[in-house]
Amino acid sequence: MAALPSVPPKRARDERLDFFRGLTMLIIFVAHLPQNSWNAWIPARFGFSSGAELFVFCSGIASALAFGSVFTRRGFWLGTARIAYRIWQVYWAQIGLVLALIALAAALDSVFGLSELAEQFPPLLTDPANALLGIATLTWQPDYLDILPMYLVILALVPVMMLGRRLHPLLPFLIAALLYAAVWTKGINLPGNPWNGAGWFLNPFAWQLIFFVGFFIGMKWLPMPRLGDRRLMLATALFLLVSLPLSFWGILERWTLAQAARDLLLPASEKTDLHILRVLHFLVLAYLVLSLIEPWRNRLDRGAGHLLVLIGRQSLAAFLASAVLARLLGAVADMAGRSEPLVALLNLTGFALILATAVAVGWFKRAPWAGPDRKPTAENQEQAALGAALPTRVREAS
Repeated sequence: MAALPSVPPKRARDERLDFFRGLTMLIIFVAHLPQNSWNAWIPARFGFSSGAELFVFCSGIASALAFGSVFTRRGFWLGTARIAYRIWQVYWAQIGLVLALIALAAALDSVFGLSELAEQFPPLLTDPANALLGIATLTWQPDYLDILPMYLVILALVPVMMLGRRLHPLLPFLIAALLYAAVWTKGINLPGNPWNGAGWFLNPFAWQLIFFVGFFIGMKWLPMPRLGDRRLMLATALFLLVSLPLSFWGILERWTLAQAARDLLLPASEKTDLHILRVLHFLVLAYLVLSLIEPWRNRLDRGAGHLLVLIGRQSLAAFLASAVLARLLGAVADMAGRSEPLVALLNLTGFALILATAVAVGWFKRAPWAGPDRKPTAENQEQAALGAALPTRVREAS
């Protein structure tokens, strides 16, 4: 069997990863805030791909950096155990998030007389037994709560890819391609709705493709094209330019031919099953953006960029906060009206609270209480000296 390539035990942190993960958290918040006018201007409105691709791709790179070295340094079984532990964490994060949002909806209904519970979680009222079972088994994922379950399934595929790499260097690429092909030829998916038989909205067997592109790059199994190549940059820019009229609502609403072309190219399941045009668009966009920012790569962790880096370093906590804040601030908008100044205020408030969450979680993760003791005060020094001077029996008796 081919040996796994050596991975350095610790790599220098690439601030680009944290920067774009932080940006993704804000985009996801904007997209999840109900009836948010800012949603018309997020990157997804200008091309085939969206913030979801960026989130999954960055997760793939981050997983390679966090877990890949465990496989290569400590072996397959300990690497698999590390993945299992992460799956355990994310599963309970998903369960906690759903329960928190159910409790929030119930509280809003009780205090303000709204109907959030019936609107957001109708099966809980009509079929509570199957609804609760669906939440626990991930066979029911309420709206906008499908990203973490998808991530769980994809994480479970990481040991498969690592084992495949041991057997043959090309086997992980083949596995990823075959899973993606099976989605489009056989329709494989997981059950996502006990009442209508629908599958998961974000099909993990399709979305694993973009994850493992990032993972393979992070593991250095897949080489990156040289950034800044003028011909490649021109080709990517042309691709993005062509995709613009097929994606921007301002054009689609006024040009029926563009809408007809989009409908012809992209089926209804284009997001669920991750249409190949979405993959190509994201990779093209990623190359062009990385090429353009390369001269300023070392300045990303400054100014406003530093705030995005802080959020990106705590992406799971930031995502959980954004999901709760989107529902809470959406209810505020419903009660107070949706004037543009209010919508702007709610978006900026959400950004600030997501940042505050990331900063707080980062502080707790540093475990400041585990650091060296503070310098003894004069009173403490005197008490210590007195204790040392007491006879042994007196000290023991006390």
